[in-house]
Amino acid sequence: MRYVSTRGVGAPQRFADIVLEGLAPDGGLYVPESTPRADLAAWRRLGYPELAYEVLKLFADDVADLKNIVERTYTREIFGSDEITPLKTLEPGLHLLGLSNGPTLAFKDLALQLLGNLFEVVLEQRGERLNILGATSGDTGSAAEHAMRGKQNLRVFMLSPRGRMSPFQAAQMYSLQDENIHNLALEGVFDDCQDIVKAVAADAEFKRRHRIGTVNSINWARVAAQVVYYFKGYFAATASDAEQVSFAVPSGNFGNIYAGHVARSMGLPIRRLILASNENDVLDEFFRSGRYRPRKAKEVKATSSPSMDISKASNFERYVYDLVGGDGARVRELWRRLGAEGAFDLSHSAYYRNLSETGFVSGRSVHADRLATIRSLWQRYGAMVDPHTADGIKVGLEQREAGVPLVCLETALPAKFAETIREAIGQEPARPTGYEGIERLPQRFEALPADAQAVKRYIAKHAA
Repeated sequence: MRYVSTRGVGAPQRFADIVLEGLAPDGGLYVPESTPRADLAAWRRLGYPELAYEVLKLFADDVADLKNIVERTYTREIFGSDEITPLKTLEPGLHLLGLSNGPTLAFKDLALQLLGNLFEVVLEQRGERLNILGATSGDTGSAAEHAMRGKQNLRVFMLSPRGRMSPFQAAQMYSLQDENIHNLALEGVFDDCQDIVKAVAADAEFKRRHRIGTVNSINWARVAAQVVYYFKGYFAATASDAEQVSFAVPSGNFGNIYAGHVARSMGLPIRRLILASNENDVLDEFFRSGRYRPRKAKEVKATSSPSMDISKASNFERYVYDLVGGDGARVRELWRRLGAEGAFDLSHSAYYRNLSETGFVSGRSVHADRLATIRSLWQRYGAMVDPHTADGIKVGLEQREAGVPLVCLETALPAKFAETIREAIGQEPARPTGYEGIERLPQRFEALPADAQAVKRYIAKHAA
């Protein structure tokens, strides 16, 4: 498998190269040159590690020892059960797919545990070092740091918006004392952090000199790893490969639901991909109107589902590339317009009319909706969900179709958002063993302005 940029410049690359690179040199995102096909009949009865290997070998066919990497990633010891992503049936046709049983209690662990092991193997084989630069709105940072901590040849520089995460999320990151972990708390919002990651990656000389890589979902390896659990959820919710299923997905940066789009493109019978936005509803606006208009930093609202407080969805560019038929020149023009005008509008184009063929529908959930959904699920099913998952379930139920099973993706455990859970049901969420009092641990981070040059100076001083 070879990979090309969404903006159409440069020669195709192999997986082992792009896994270390992140962004393409032209500023685009890497995507496969072609979409592989799924073998549903052969995959249905596989356990999670075996299924992950079958999916990932289609995308990473040049990685030596991939099977061993996958097998030591997806274990009971790391994810709490042999199922890895257990399916809970709330009622016939309504399911909750548990993606949050890894070390940091969020779905990001499923991809980042794999990515950490991939980095380690590829760097060792090449005798190289890598400085990871990432941005987080809450969960990516802790998942990446827990996957990379203590690993040889790796240093992590994670940008986070100071004061914009839950206390639990911040403590998961800032309490780490490993020498190869650097937390940079920026005075700004997540979009500022993400813009700086892209600005640093766009400085080819700096990136080359300091061997900069990324763990954000702009890294294709994360998308590929997330494709796996769509197949797992489908097999768990159906009895035959003739059935269709819809997935409800809370979305901020578009990586999680884009993996579902890839699975659908591979032949998984997905009826609908139901995208749930919170008050920062840029993506919902696009799917309803055809207009993509990221908000300015001052317009990004701080909400009770903070991991979705994002207005510039990085992986959206990959979807637009598919929507325009893989036309890199067209993507370049749309992103040029986005930079110049702050928006682009596809509502009157054939591309927007093609939206229905990709299966996407969307909706919006606000704080009152989250509270009502958390309360309803607790009262009706005895199921406690976090605010982001509640956003997904609320919109999923609105878009649910009779006779089509609905699988809602659980993206984090309630323990990470205790304040909202208490407000909804007047009860403290249970904490897994080892997380008691995490907010009281000593914290280590560097406060910086939201300035790319300040971040570059810090990296240059502390890089491997």
